[in-house]
Amino acid sequence: MDDPSEPLLSHFANDSGVNDKTALTFDKIVEQSLSDFGFWQFFQISLVGLALLFDAQQIFITVYTDAYPTWHCLNHTICDPSASDICNLPRSAWEWDGGSKGKSVISEFGLECSRSLLRGMPSSAFYIGAIVGGFFLALIPDDSLGRKKLVLFSTFAMSITSICVIFSTNIWIYTFLKFFIRFSRSQTWSYALVLISERVSTRWRPRATMIPFTLFVLGFMSLSGIAYLAQDSSWRYLYLYTSVPAIFYCIFLYLFALESPRWLHMQGNDKEAIDVLTKMSPKNKAYLESVVSKLPHEQENFEQVPTYSIKDFFFRKWAFQRILVVMIIMFGLGISYYGVPLAARDIDVNIYLSETLNALVELPTFVITPILLERFNRRSSVLVNTLLGGASGVLCFVLSILGTFFCARIGFNLMAVFMVEMFPTCVRSSATMMFRQALVVGGACCPLISSIGRYIPSVSFAIFGIAMSGLGLFVLILPETKGLSLCDSMEEQEKRDQAVNTSHVC
Repeated sequence: MDDPSEPLLSHFANDSGVNDKTALTFDKIVEQSLSDFGFWQFFQISLVGLALLFDAQQIFITVYTDAYPTWHCLNHTICDPSASDICNLPRSAWEWDGGSKGKSVISEFGLECSRSLLRGMPSSAFYIGAIVGGFFLALIPDDSLGRKKLVLFSTFAMSITSICVIFSTNIWIYTFLKFFIRFSRSQTWSYALVLISERVSTRWRPRATMIPFTLFVLGFMSLSGIAYLAQDSSWRYLYLYTSVPAIFYCIFLYLFALESPRWLHMQGNDKEAIDVLTKMSPKNKAYLESVVSKLPHEQENFEQVPTYSIKDFFFRKWAFQRILVVMIIMFGLGISYYGVPLAARDIDVNIYLSETLNALVELPTFVITPILLERFNRRSSVLVNTLLGGASGVLCFVLSILGTFFCARIGFNLMAVFMVEMFPTCVRSSATMMFRQALVVGGACCPLISSIGRYIPSVSFAIFGIAMSGLGLFVLILPETKGLSLCDSMEEQEKRDQAVNTSHVC
């Protein structure tokens, strides 16, 4: 396919093309029916993408709920806020600002003088839940529940658990619930990305996949506003204000979200898949009704559906090589993406303003990424981006540090689309989960790297840059996917790759 903007089924407009069963495939039906990006496609993408908005709020909510609260002196003869250690003062000599100890988890549970290990335990449990949940949920076969149900169940479990956090009576219950929140939503991002990418055509995929990423950042920004408005209230209200809307969102998701037509096709439900395509593109209803009879009967198709799982990545050499390379690259991007803000965390600014600005920095990347994907091929875009980001980290100037973070975010966006195109529908969800896990594991290494450069920050930024550019070189091993439509089965992917390689040799 030389021109990705050209409808794949333009040659099926005549009667001979439609009647030719050997030429008609479900992939071509999807590409033809979704060739135009209409209102209902945008609605469906935005509806599923909102899951990432609520996801972002729960990820960053501890920035406000677990913050060390401010205090003031009551007895100035023995107390000096600028010089006194709160733990060496009698409790009657000082008081929390606002007169309430419920503004923060630290003040309510009396952790102000506890060891840093105990104070940081909820955050640690939160990220451990991400790693454990990511590996556990990756074992669920792609053909088990469906894309829509996985997004729905993960978001609903996260929301219900967030409401339960409100009733925590001690740090141990709070820590357990934080673990379960992250465990249940560890793959919400992956589920949403796969569902969205399988409901758009090749032409519109670069732009469509940026919509949920944008909503994720907007969730981060909205949390800052909610936290600012609720700063005089108990920390429990922040969980209430973010989890209750998420519950109502789950109801709308259940009622109005559509399943992936590609996943339905893989399950042998071609009629239901055509119904989904008809709802997303009503103007192509006549075309879809004309081709549905050309597809195999559901019973016949269902009997031929093979079963795939994560083990297929290890039994097929090409799949194992691809997922391994993708995880290596994402590990390097994770180190830079999470590490650069962590290493620069000592800047003394207002917490609400700081978190909002961090989110604003990411918004331009969602405009730049589609431009790169549409004008350049995947491999060169990732390679040049990681080399530029790595060089910026080594230079270690203020603007170059920002450039490293910028390139890390763009690299993440590029790899997300690239990865979706490299794996077939039958294992795409599992591949996306492993992609996400590599990013999280890279982020988990950041505190150690940041501590190495605590007194010489340039060391940390140099490590971030070298990891990003060095591991980014592995992209040269991956196949180019620009302009190629999605495959559904492992066998189809192998045939397509073989055909592409043969054409390159010729």
